[in-house]
Amino acid sequence: MDLNTPLFEGQLVYLASIKPDQDAEIESHWTHDAEFQRLLGKELVRPLSPAQIKKNYTEIEKEMDEKGNQFYFTIRRLPLGENTEAAHGTVQDSDLLLGFARLDWIGWSHGVGSLSIGIGNPEERGKGYGSDALRLLLGYAFRELNLYRVSIAIPEYNQVALRLFEKAAFKVEARRREAIHRKGRRWDVLHLALLREEWEQSEWRTMWAQI
Repeated sequence: MDLNTPLFEGQLVYLASIKPDQDAEIESHWTHDAEFQRLLGKELVRPLSPAQIKKNYTEIEKEMDEKGNQFYFTIRRLPLGENTEAAHGTVQDSDLLLGFARLDWIGWSHGVGSLSIGIGNPEERGKGYGSDALRLLLGYAFRELNLYRVSIAIPEYNQVALRLFEKAAFKVEARRREAIHRKGRRWDVLHLALLREEWEQSEWRTMWAQI
């Protein structure tokens, strides 16, 4: 990686700041999709209004400023061409909110943190956006923030996410047995982690460095 390597721009998406007025309406729509919320393993699934989403954005930005141990990014599609309109009204492709990528619970003295990532619209999943965003987020965590270890907790039933993180060289370290009740049965929660040296040796580091 050289100093000219873009930190926040990948092959398909880029990581950006929150645009409250524009993003709240889209994210509010995602909260009406119970399946999306369950994939994230949230304890409480409920729809939120745009006003509630904007309030959450305010709290996120306040915590980032005051605590300094978390980083929240929106995931947006790279422009496909000038004046191209996306599926959500007249928002251009380069402005369309696809999802979020987050680093939090950072312990600076130990170089550790956790991450979460999600693509909100079902029609935008399976297109490589999540993988591209994860590459950027890991590059930011290990190179820019100089973290040594990042972790994530995934519900057992989210097999798509599990395959993605295992492909990115994450290792399953622990299993909380039957910690979630969904779809009429109990499921385990898997805790995975990736060390910087493992990332350095993985193809994901090479891909990120080539972007």
